[in-house]
Amino acid sequence: MNASRRLAAVLFDMDGVLVDSEPLWLDVERTIMHGLGARWSRADQQRCVGGPLRRTAEYMFTSAGLAAHSMTGVAALEQALIDGMADRLTAAAPLRPGAARLLAELAAADMPTALVTSSYRNLADLVLGHLGHDAVSVSVAGDEVRRRKPHPEPYLTAARLLDVDPRDCVVLEDSQPGLAAAAAAGCRCVGVPDTVSIGTAPGLVVIDSLTDIDLPWLYSLAQRLPGAG
Repeated sequence: MNASRRLAAVLFDMDGVLVDSEPLWLDVERTIMHGLGARWSRADQQRCVGGPLRRTAEYMFTSAGLAAHSMTGVAALEQALIDGMADRLTAAAPLRPGAARLLAELAAADMPTALVTSSYRNLADLVLGHLGHDAVSVSVAGDEVRRRKPHPEPYLTAARLLDVDPRDCVVLEDSQPGLAAAAAAGCRCVGVPDTVSIGTAPGLVVIDSLTDIDLPWLYSLAQRLPGAG
């Protein structure tokens, strides 16, 4: 067990961790599926949480059966998801409990931070517009990497942009694909469940809310928890 690593950066998923956006996604998905003459349940949403938008669009395409209809392509469904979320995030991006306080604490301590999301850049920028573009040090969006979560590339990219060792990073995630990406990158993993259960895994620490943690807690975690890589 490597207990001597330092804490060099804190990396955040966006949807469901910093922003309470999963209800917005559910609304968008239901609206699109209603237009296709199909139903969309919370269970359907949960099957897609944490994955790339293309996978969600493919699942919706299959679930709808897509008989004759004007919106008949996976790419069209993906764009409809992006446009629908952009409309909603332009109006508001409600934060998860504790998110603003924790980001402010990290900024005050000059702790490097990153937002690492499977959502596209235009959606990440809308959220950052509400948070303040200086709320995090860097951000990585889903359309800026070749391989998205659960591949480690998004978190490896964030660590590279911050010029830190991924093994010295703590990641906060709410989904199994996101946690798999963080673990594969060698980061320390903290699960913050939102709409789906994330289960257990070696080295995974699970908390109920960002309100439960602060910078001293993160330092302590980095010292006692080995990286996954």
